[in-house]
Amino acid sequence: MRRLARLACTLLALTLAACGGGGGGGSTSSSGSGAGDSTSSLSAAAQIGEKLFKDTALSASGTMSCATCHVADNHYAASDTRSVPLGAVAGHEAGRQAPSLKYLKYNTSFFFATDGTPTGGFTWDGRATSLADQAGGPLLNPNEMANTSAEDVVQKLKNSSNATAFKAVFGADIFDRPADAFARLTYALQQYQLEDPDFAPFTSKFDLWLAGKASFTEQELRGYALFNNSTKGNCAACHVSTSTVSGRPPLFTDYTYDVLGVPRNTEIVGNADSSYYDLGLCGPVRTDQTSRIDLCGAFKVPTLRNVAKTAPYFHNGAIKTLTDAVRFYVRRDTNPEEWYPTNGNGVVQKFNDLPSQYHKNVNTTEVPYNRKKGDTPALTESEIADVVAFLNTLTDGFNQ
Repeated sequence: MRRLARLACTLLALTLAACGGGGGGGSTSSSGSGAGDSTSSLSAAAQIGEKLFKDTALSASGTMSCATCHVADNHYAASDTRSVPLGAVAGHEAGRQAPSLKYLKYNTSFFFATDGTPTGGFTWDGRATSLADQAGGPLLNPNEMANTSAEDVVQKLKNSSNATAFKAVFGADIFDRPADAFARLTYALQQYQLEDPDFAPFTSKFDLWLAGKASFTEQELRGYALFNNSTKGNCAACHVSTSTVSGRPPLFTDYTYDVLGVPRNTEIVGNADSSYYDLGLCGPVRTDQTSRIDLCGAFKVPTLRNVAKTAPYFHNGAIKTLTDAVRFYVRRDTNPEEWYPTNGNGVVQKFNDLPSQYHKNVNTTEVPYNRKKGDTPALTESEIADVVAFLNTLTDGFNQ
């Protein structure tokens, strides 16, 4: 049933994308989605959005911008190896790993499918309804850019070197209306991501292979087969590997959520409080689904495009390498001692980043999670290496 629900959700999401939806607003760019289409111009809103994306003046410290955690040269993901990014204020840090912003233009707003499957939405818990909504979050988060209010952000923008250009696009009196100015700021950031082809270039080896312009090695072909094999890796059950109904190359996500039982990351400052748990869809950051205890522990299924360059992995950055991320999927249940701590009696504390009452939410039915301790993992070490080799073909900027 879950597999069928995911297929239905995927088809709906892809249909929306094909109709120009999924970005919280239409792009005014003529760039399309073709690889390397850099000749198209950006709209005036997108051009100022690019400036604002890089503007450190919009943070409390004056040293942090969107580009600090979403680095263009690293596929708009963090470029360091920290589990979660540092905030603008000393001693503060974001509570979750900074994902790549690439290919988010094809996402949709959050919704429940007809069978109840949560789908779409921006950020790890899907609470943002659009790229614009998502862009506003870090600006106001006390653990990220640490502004006290939308008015605070607008005042910083008014005093910045980008103020004149912002007024030229949105009106000479825009700063007299702080709420409108903040909305235009986030809109501009959205348009930049929607229109700049660098956010969705489709220039990986996989894309060239799909177009018949590159060849896979034998290892990459084996990895691709294992990735799709429903009795082995079964990765494609969530990270859809087929082209969209409009012919666009696959995005390697079905836009849904899953409860994986990722280990608790003791490197995160907030986790020093043993009573604190980040439960994804059911809170505490997201607040509209707190009654849905069946969703506790569920986080977004991200795209796997550029995954080889965007470590660490999962919402809390608990897994540091791509090989270990794949290994976790197939050995979480067969060898839990490799991932979780033990108590004083030597008992493995499986799913230790979830309160025990939510352990039942963890996905233990789909391949490769349907194993027990001591069973043979779904993939051997050599097969894990094959899958990793395939995942490396999803990196943009491939040159033969």
